Amino acid sequence: MDPMEEIRTTFFQECEEQLAELETGLLAMQGGEGSDETVNAVFRAVHSVKGGAGAFGLDDLVRFAHVFETTLDELRAGRLAAGPDIVAALLRSADVLADLVRAARDGGSVDPAHCDAVAAELSVFTGADVHAAADEDDDGMADFDFQPVQFAASDLPAATAPPTGWTVRFKPRAELYKKANDSVLLLRELARLGQVEVELDARDLPLLQQLDPEGAYLAWTVRLSGDAKREDVAEVFEFVESDCELTITAAGDPPPEGGLPVDETPVADELDIAALISRAQLAAEGEPAAAVTADPEPAAEAAVAAPAADAANDKGQAKPAATGVGNPTIRVDLDRVDRLIDLVGELVINQAMMAQRVTEAGMIRDTNVAVALDDLEQLTREIQDSVMAIRAQPVKSVFQRMPRLVREVASATGKQVRLVTEGEGTEVDKTVIERLTDPLTHMIRNAIDHGLEKPEKRVEAGKPAEGTVRLSALHRSGRIVIEVADDGGGINRPRVKAIAVEKGLIPPDAQLSDEEIDNLIFMPGFSTADAVSDISGRGVGMDVVKRSIQELGGRISISSRPGEGSTFIMSLPLTLAVLDGMVVSAGDQTLVVPLSAIVETLQPRPADVHPTTGGGRVISIRGAYTSLVDVGAALGYRAQPLEPERGVALLIEGEGGSRAVLMVEAIQGQRQVVIKSLEANYRRVPGIAAATILGDGRVALILDVDALVAASRTAETPRLLQAG
Repeated sequence: MDPMEEIRTTFFQECEEQLAELETGLLAMQGGEGSDETVNAVFRAVHSVKGGAGAFGLDDLVRFAHVFETTLDELRAGRLAAGPDIVAALLRSADVLADLVRAARDGGSVDPAHCDAVAAELSVFTGADVHAAADEDDDGMADFDFQPVQFAASDLPAATAPPTGWTVRFKPRAELYKKANDSVLLLRELARLGQVEVELDARDLPLLQQLDPEGAYLAWTVRLSGDAKREDVAEVFEFVESDCELTITAAGDPPPEGGLPVDETPVADELDIAALISRAQLAAEGEPAAAVTADPEPAAEAAVAAPAADAANDKGQAKPAATGVGNPTIRVDLDRVDRLIDLVGELVINQAMMAQRVTEAGMIRDTNVAVALDDLEQLTREIQDSVMAIRAQPVKSVFQRMPRLVREVASATGKQVRLVTEGEGTEVDKTVIERLTDPLTHMIRNAIDHGLEKPEKRVEAGKPAEGTVRLSALHRSGRIVIEVADDGGGINRPRVKAIAVEKGLIPPDAQLSDEEIDNLIFMPGFSTADAVSDISGRGVGMDVVKRSIQELGGRISISSRPGEGSTFIMSLPLTLAVLDGMVVSAGDQTLVVPLSAIVETLQPRPADVHPTTGGGRVISIRGAYTSLVDVGAALGYRAQPLEPERGVALLIEGEGGSRAVLMVEAIQGQRQVVIKSLEANYRRVPGIAAATILGDGRVALILDVDALVAASRTAETPRLLQAG
């Protein structure tokens, strides 16, 4: 890949992180948590995007980011208060900024009229010229002549210039740029305090072949005249004082010992780029290089461009940190991680095969061999856990996309909605996270459009005009559970059933429980919308959600109370790669039951098993009756039901806390198995979640416990496998 293209790709990756940071900070401000650090973090995010965009000549992005940044700068300075109107405008601006970034990345476009309208909305608060950024350089920074010059700053408050002032000597360290700060902005802030005269010190600027792109080589001496106080000058550098060398002395005083020197060497007029490149090549080949002569003025501009380019490169290549130095990280191609996980999976299988063959050969009696096998198993598990942790990511990356969706759907439906998120730090495998966005999007839209009432209806019902949608994630029994809840009117079951009958989805005389009526909304073609709109009405949405969740090996259930709201619960595996399972025998087959679903195992007695009128059986466990599923018969492995005394009962807990008992012939043992997709390699099979390879090389099916529990409540339980 072209090096410049690599930098560009990295820049857009960093933009996604900055946009996420921006969204988080603005939502915190919306919730009344707008601390100074939050405002500064938001400002740095926008500034980082702007700086990198300028380096790549993304003028539209730079122009809008400039207006956005100006508003945030006013908030930082305390000249604006973060009221609801301003924060709402900032959130809309963040959406536009995200659109511009993605358009620049993917080659699309954003409606200029919409961008101008949002920019004009911001300018109302600041009085800034919306088109001011159009006059900036390609690096996204306003023109500054860093030769000794007077800054008139006519648009700034007039300052009475007494004969005294301050001399500021300022030299950034590399850390200053890595944290998305910018020397130009600091000098601009000084210009707000009065008239300034700036001198550049470029003596530390190395030759091209010795230049570190992440280094900092320039320094400035600024002579400030006016009535500014020392604390006002120091406040400009408040957030960077630990990342620079800084001295502030009264005008006319000698510089402190060890202070920054002022470069009095004449600066070249014109830089001969061809000669400079030639000189660098000669130096690289070990040959003496001729001196390069140039004229003064453009050289000063070229030298000053270095920190801007450094800052832009830092913003495009290194993740800015708000405070301190974070844990070091590296970027790795996801294909390499996937390959590593595949290899670890093969290692787990080979370790199981080795243990099986050693046992069959009778070598397990040797204590040394047994110890070595145990050590290998432990080491294999630790490697597997560590590799899986590499792919683990918090669901925050998905949750952060939802606030914008909520704003857009709320605006389209005329409803007032507040999104509350919980458990954003809950980690799950990246493959699961990548496929969560679509189902969550459909569910959030459904909760707002169909779940929440209009503000006037909510007030009439004694509810706040603003509805609440709660999005939460947590770990439970080795799975991740994601809930989408609203405090709306709940599911109107009579209307749902009537629509299902009208659409021919169920017969008119169907006798359905509340749970079965609720699940009708997952049927293809079902919709309760009165008219087709941009949001809903086509009967496509919730059926897609159910199918997507099932493809991930998960289940979705509904809990609804009329007048109080609905909760959709998704239960998903933490990873699609491995699981701990109980290996059992059913009929003449070997199956795997996910260990996370098993509550206990027991040996049933014939007196504890009772037939039911529907042809099924229940088992009494400590005085409570639980439905019993004969796994071998349900999957078609055996024609006759298994006698209780000849089998083993597994008490399992399905989604929503429902319990059932699986009857199998025997338990072979507990082991970690590598998940292989059955649907991708064969086809979808009812009651089967996936497949795995055992230590003896045989393929074993992994049971879909939730499907078996659900089927146990209907007359379709027998021959479940044949139904596929």
